[in-house]
Amino acid sequence: MSEYAKSLLEKRANTWNAAKELLDTAANEKRELTAEEEVSYGRMTADIESLRSRADKLVEDEASAKAAEASLRSLVGTPAARSDDDNPELRKFLAGETRSMHLTPTNAEARALSKGTATAGGNGVPTSFYGQLWEHLIESATLISGGATVLTTSSGENIEIPVTTSHGAAAAVAEAGTLAGTDPAFAKRVLGAWKFGQIVTVSSELVNDAGFDLEGYIARAVGRNVGNAFGAKLIVGAGTTEPTGITASSSLGITGGTAVAGVPTLDNLIDLFYSVISPYRDQSTAKWLMKDSTAAAVRKIKGSDGQYVWQPSVVEGQPDRLLNKGILTDPNVAGTGIGAKSVLFGDLSAYVVRVVNGVRFERSDDFAFGTDQVAFRAILRGDGLLADQTGAVKHYIGGAS
Repeated sequence: MSEYAKSLLEKRANTWNAAKELLDTAANEKRELTAEEEVSYGRMTADIESLRSRADKLVEDEASAKAAEASLRSLVGTPAARSDDDNPELRKFLAGETRSMHLTPTNAEARALSKGTATAGGNGVPTSFYGQLWEHLIESATLISGGATVLTTSSGENIEIPVTTSHGAAAAVAEAGTLAGTDPAFAKRVLGAWKFGQIVTVSSELVNDAGFDLEGYIARAVGRNVGNAFGAKLIVGAGTTEPTGITASSSLGITGGTAVAGVPTLDNLIDLFYSVISPYRDQSTAKWLMKDSTAAAVRKIKGSDGQYVWQPSVVEGQPDRLLNKGILTDPNVAGTGIGAKSVLFGDLSAYVVRVVNGVRFERSDDFAFGTDQVAFRAILRGDGLLADQTGAVKHYIGGAS
């Protein structure tokens, strides 16, 4: 990590300390934050998140630069004729020889370091186009990057997953008595293949004349948009014509009190934590999931020792922690409110995301023939559901007024 990235994380820690001092001052004076202090606290909270994002992005850019530099060094002394075989699928796609290609989630990078011809669609071919589209999709779907189990299939037929809905129970038996107890119960859950996608039309002049990374921009924009659409349904989907979101399929852990307008207390969070049994709770994939505004409220909570229970991370790549478990934030989780499922906790690997054959990215030179435009589209087929609904993930719900 560069010194600049470290300085950003240090600045984040200092900002958090300043925010704590603001809260402590109000607490010591036994009063709420003034309007001016609320504005200052909100600004500091935003800075804390921004500084973390900037530090993470800087580290990511440094890694990408090193990878690109290594790739360029590997080309030194390589015969030019060999470049045609580096990435034939992408090369044919950009040349208009093929109209589609498939991107699959993989850690391997498929690099295309040479440019497409002017008539074929662009002067800016990114160095790892395959990885970019999938990478930006993942970073926009919190559950995929946050610990959910991801299944990639080559076709889209329904997948039936056998699950245990009850583990049964043993019972005490008297000497020579008849053995009792209940049998475990099983069910099947079905993963389908709902479709998500976006189409982008670009003038042929821009495709031919662009002196920037046009395909890279499309990969970022489309990847994030498809990821946002798919990721939102993984959180709140109803399961009828879309994935069954984790919110709908999680079970109740704790209901909040009637006097807190849906905002969880420390006791509520502790009760939610321990409502998830230890086999799930102790997993490294056991995490909190909440909205940013809920996180801002939880940041203010102190324990009986007077210390804040929120533990901000100053280590790149590590999430902030609550009760020693990582915290994920997603804008699609409900905010605090009466009857709202605003905080989830549990083993997120119990949530299964199904992706059919990666992301399909296609180009058409004929779709907008009348306006002389080139069309690009990205399509993702997938589904998601909480396979283990015996209590692997539970939620806090705001109490009735």
